[in-house]
Amino acid sequence: MIEQENRTLPLPTSVANQAAPPQETEAVGAKQLRVTDNLTQLLEVIPGDIRAALERLDTLDGLIEIVMDLGRTAEARFPEGGVVWLREDIPVTFEDIDYVVSRVGAFGRDNRAGIERTLHRISAIRNRQGTIVGLTCRIGRAVYGTIDIIRDVVESGKSILMLGRPGRGKTTKLREVARVLSEEFGKRVVIVDTSNEIAGDGDIPHPAIGRARRMQVPTPSDQHAVMIEAVENHMPEVIVIDEIGVEAEAFAARTIAERGVQLVGTAHGNSLENLLVNPTLSDLVGGIQAVTLSDEEARKRGTQKTVLERKAPPTFDVIIEIMEVDKLAIHHDVMQTVDRLLRGGQPRPEIRIRNDDGEVEIVQKSDMSAREPRSSSEPRNGARDFWQRGEENGHNGNGREQATGKTLPAIVRVFPYGVSRSRLERAIRTLKVPAYITKDVADADVMIALKANYRKEPARLQEGLSRNLPTYVIKSNTYVQIETVLREIFQMSAPVSEEDHAVQEAEEAVEEILNDSTGGLNSLELAPQNSYLRRLQHQIADKYKMVSESIGVEPARRVKISRP
Repeated sequence: MIEQENRTLPLPTSVANQAAPPQETEAVGAKQLRVTDNLTQLLEVIPGDIRAALERLDTLDGLIEIVMDLGRTAEARFPEGGVVWLREDIPVTFEDIDYVVSRVGAFGRDNRAGIERTLHRISAIRNRQGTIVGLTCRIGRAVYGTIDIIRDVVESGKSILMLGRPGRGKTTKLREVARVLSEEFGKRVVIVDTSNEIAGDGDIPHPAIGRARRMQVPTPSDQHAVMIEAVENHMPEVIVIDEIGVEAEAFAARTIAERGVQLVGTAHGNSLENLLVNPTLSDLVGGIQAVTLSDEEARKRGTQKTVLERKAPPTFDVIIEIMEVDKLAIHHDVMQTVDRLLRGGQPRPEIRIRNDDGEVEIVQKSDMSAREPRSSSEPRNGARDFWQRGEENGHNGNGREQATGKTLPAIVRVFPYGVSRSRLERAIRTLKVPAYITKDVADADVMIALKANYRKEPARLQEGLSRNLPTYVIKSNTYVQIETVLREIFQMSAPVSEEDHAVQEAEEAVEEILNDSTGGLNSLELAPQNSYLRRLQHQIADKYKMVSESIGVEPARRVKISRP
């Protein structure tokens, strides 16, 4: 019998009542969420001194993976790029790697192995001779209740495709979908498990999939064949599949959907727009074909004679973009959404989050009649920065800091450069705008930069600038300026009076300067204001015994607050 390690987080009541009593229970809000990760079994295959270093950590609950590369220090990796070095003075040896390899299952052609009846995945890196010289031991967790945020969509019987970056919880949600549909609804569910990620390693699947059946795939190239075999041989009502990645798998998925079977799967890609322009996988959303219109039809539509149209009905009825672990964008009608995108429109998906109390909240309702794209010659309201152009370093009104007039997508990916990530996340949550932060400027739709960093134009910004990426520059890292620029991007009105806004910005600037323990932050410039509001900001500076002065010329005259 394998010991289950359970922890508690927010979970829907219906699931909490069915789950076995956890060994450790911690109330979080009004709901409970049980997590099973079998971490003990993974630690048992790790060399003793590395395991001892891991066990001394206080943050094992958040561990994502253990990395062991020959000749380097072993690493424990955590969310948001956190890394802890293990056994720093002793690099990983062949003996360490062999210790792990001899205690896990056999490696397949995809260089992956597992541990019997657990969800952990061990992936190998080999040299040219085929010898293993590196290991990535990824922790697999069954999170009971993780689909409460989309439970109504799952229960609808529609085919669902989930998109999102690695580590966002796609596979975890698939596992819970299989459990809920097989156990609570009594449906015949078959999982096509290519790398044993959904149901774990070994012949007996992990209990986290409930009463779903699992079909293992010999090699990744056989996945499409096993998908068809599952339908033909085992009469499923639901098929669950992870990572549809090639054309043959997309074709197999369409074949399954046409037979009336509910499909729940994931695919490579971050968003519906990405999928639509992917020639390999666009068939999942109906495919694209060029159509030549008659002169009369072209005039009626107001378009060119050759246009793009959807080729066939979508394979999946609903697409869910996993923006963050607890923030999802749901396209409830893929057919209408794709048609609108091909006509140049920008549909608004439904945005759902799980708030701090564990409750599911809809922060943006779906709107198929969302705004049409702007003309490329029409500037956006938010296309400005918060410092006067032309007065420093040769910048002028036509400089690259201007926004381009591009139509932003329904879900905006924001790349912050020099801008406080925590304050930006707080502003996104507070304003409830359809946006999330990306770490790669190549993926961004909008860039927000701190003036001091932006003026240097370092190498990592060059790609965004060369793409004419809409860029918004703020003078200081205050929450008010970050919130203001988001309001500019999404064309939202200010929630408070101009006086309150100006006073709040001045108070935050003072607080930021005083809280700077390094002493390197000596002054901050506020957003341009009229003379009356600047006077209020000077009074705030005087109140806290700070030095303030007005700089610049109208209409960009502003207050600069400095240490005394």
